[in-house]
Amino acid sequence: MNNPLVLALLGTGFTFLATMIGSAAVFFVKKDGSVSAHKAFLGFASGVMIAASVWSLLLPAIEMAEEQGMAEWIPAAGGFVIGGLFLFLLDKILPHLHVGADKPEGVHSSFKRTTMLVLAVTLHNIPEGMAVGLSFALAAETGAPATFAGALALSIGMALQNLPEGAAISLPLKKEGVSSPKAFLYGTLSGVVEPVAGIIGVVLAVTVAQVMPFLLSFAAGAMIYVVVEELVPEAHGGGHSHAGTFGAMLGFAVMMVLDIALG
Repeated sequence: MNNPLVLALLGTGFTFLATMIGSAAVFFVKKDGSVSAHKAFLGFASGVMIAASVWSLLLPAIEMAEEQGMAEWIPAAGGFVIGGLFLFLLDKILPHLHVGADKPEGVHSSFKRTTMLVLAVTLHNIPEGMAVGLSFALAAETGAPATFAGALALSIGMALQNLPEGAAISLPLKKEGVSSPKAFLYGTLSGVVEPVAGIIGVVLAVTVAQVMPFLLSFAAGAMIYVVVEELVPEAHGGGHSHAGTFGAMLGFAVMMVLDIALG
């Protein structure tokens, strides 16, 4: 099977399924989780995303740019910066509310608090879905087993960090007074954007092959923005957090091992 759209849909569908499974925690967890565990999960997600940005996105973008006869740094740096700016604009425009925050961000809206909590996680999932989709599109284009294995490694890494991410949205929603079935539904819906973002990225890459290095770097920049702007501060909220730090190191190591071992 070498259809990029089908492969991207399968890859992002897998990460979406992980978000759904994580959201199901709302049916089994009867009390709030520990603060340290929450910070460790956030740290783990940041570590996975940093490692994925380097091994699964930026390095392939540089290699592809070289093969296309471009100056390698142009798509790597240009796409990276544009990806960060794109997330910055979404952060300023889309109304959303982070867990534990009292004041929403983005333009003023009449959205319910629960809706804005879901939108906050949805922001995270846009670059993740695009990254997985583009990796499978690259695998379909090259046909190399190592490239496909690298895309599979990225999908597994994103799925691992989506498990606690799904719980991180459904459990706070339950605490806000939302019923368990609705909290599960909202948590699941926050992951729907991943297949959508993945397919959009693939369509762009297939339409204009020369933009693939830029798109890979774009996804990397968007993910690093999420890490630095949101995950790291939340993982260290209230001061230094050993749980958040070791979680980040573990996440980075897991993603690195997956990419090197499989890719």
